[in-house]
Amino acid sequence: MSETIDQIIQQIEELRLSLIKIKEGRSYTDKEVITASQRLDQVLNKYQELINQDRG
Repeated sequence: MSETIDQIIQQIEELRLSLIKIKEGRSYTDKEVITASQRLDQVLNKYQELINQDRG
């Protein structure tokens, strides 16, 4: 794995833990939960793009 992918994996883990913490006591439709989820989605999409480039 390249350093970039390793960094993205670390970022995914940090955002995932942050989302779990933010979600506590809130609904899935809470603005902060949605924002945190969208940030995680963006990084997951970036990760998927890099994985697809490595395969292609």
